[in-house]
Amino acid sequence: MEVATAAPASSSHDGGSERGLMAVATAALTSNSHDGRLGRTHEVFLSFRGPDTRLTIVDSLYKAIEHAAISIFKDDEELRVGKEIGGNLMQAINESRIYIPIFSKNYASSKWCLRELAHIMKLLRDDIEKVILPIFYDVDADDVKLKTELYRTALQIHESDSGKDMAKQWEEALREVAGIKGWNLKDYGYC
Repeated sequence: MEVATAAPASSSHDGGSERGLMAVATAALTSNSHDGRLGRTHEVFLSFRGPDTRLTIVDSLYKAIEHAAISIFKDDEELRVGKEIGGNLMQAINESRIYIPIFSKNYASSKWCLRELAHIMKLLRDDIEKVILPIFYDVDADDVKLKTELYRTALQIHESDSGKDMAKQWEEALREVAGIKGWNLKDYGYC
């Protein structure tokens, strides 16, 4: 599996910080893009918990990537509880080559986000050309690694609803992605 190794650019804690992150992310995406997009509708897939991030980091990142002429998928519809990933969303995940999960305080409370992440991590294991660029927004990698109560509590609730096997898959995906170098936005004054 190819992992992101680009480190965040150092920048001040003013409005330049956001521009700095967007510039680094766009540069990483551009360097990871390739001309062989045959069969791809989207090059990049954003996975995020809407209420936490949609009007902040997600919109900014989406606009920056789109401005760089990189095809990106962002789900704008409210999702119904209990529905399986399907249709356009599954196609967008499968066809994308670059994944950007944005981990926020309530990311793990969404079964939908966890389903996306587990599927993405499976695809990454099977295809060395796929890349993941994790962003830790108002959480630390330790939260995602389940070293704190934040995501552990959410998984315990899901285990009672979705079963032990499903919760175990989600736990493994979270621990795996948290071991990949990403951006902790708390360190750069975003949260």
